[in-house]
Amino acid sequence: MKIALFSDIHANLPALEACLASIDQQDVDAIYCLGDLVGYNVWPNEVINEIRRRGIPTIAGNYDEGIGLMSDQCGCAYKTDNEKDMGKISISYTNHLVQPKERNYLRTLPSHIRVEFKLNQEQMNLLLVHGSPRKINEYLFEDREEKSLMRILEDADADILCFGHTHKPYHRVLPSGDLEGQPYRHAINIGSVGKPKDADKRGCYVILNINSESSKFNKEAISVEFLRFEYDVEKAAKGIEDSPLPNEFAEMLRRGF
Repeated sequence: MKIALFSDIHANLPALEACLASIDQQDVDAIYCLGDLVGYNVWPNEVINEIRRRGIPTIAGNYDEGIGLMSDQCGCAYKTDNEKDMGKISISYTNHLVQPKERNYLRTLPSHIRVEFKLNQEQMNLLLVHGSPRKINEYLFEDREEKSLMRILEDADADILCFGHTHKPYHRVLPSGDLEGQPYRHAINIGSVGKPKDADKRGCYVILNINSESSKFNKEAISVEFLRFEYDVEKAAKGIEDSPLPNEFAEMLRRGF
């Protein structure tokens, strides 16, 4: 089974359109969105409605949750006073833009999606979350201690955990123990469609391949492809600059940070 996973569009319609055009060329069997449809750009309603139009199963990101509740908090971990001030402008403006029908959609999104496979007389669990299984806005960075990351996957009963939120893609294969023949677990950050933070301004999504021979006892049996795509960054940046949003958000798109 060939599964496309994407996340963190953040109201960047040009990036979403380019992402979906790229996915359409991949001949996938399923598509899932891992949340954060809105915030930081000027097309939250258009992004929501494109996801709805295509019927893509989607979970709530922390920004979606905040806007769905019409809160003045998005659950973002801003580090400086300047970041906090810009964040307040973003959530206020997003609340101003989002219409009642679209807000209700965000409010009713599920917190996770679990897919169970039965392959080779064993069960393999795929869990899709936004931040982590424990908290919608928990950051699972690539340098997290292996034991800590493994504990999160084990507690969630996830053989394959896919998530976003950090906007930095990676794939880590975690052995359950030191003994030969132990099962492996996979932690996959799928990156960001509309607000990359890994110094690559191109959008990113993942193709996850699970085939009839896949087994959690073979660490090579799960194939993960990170696909980068070009989109009209200047159109997205200009949308910000022509709005009340801080121009710094436009520069972040241009730099991929």
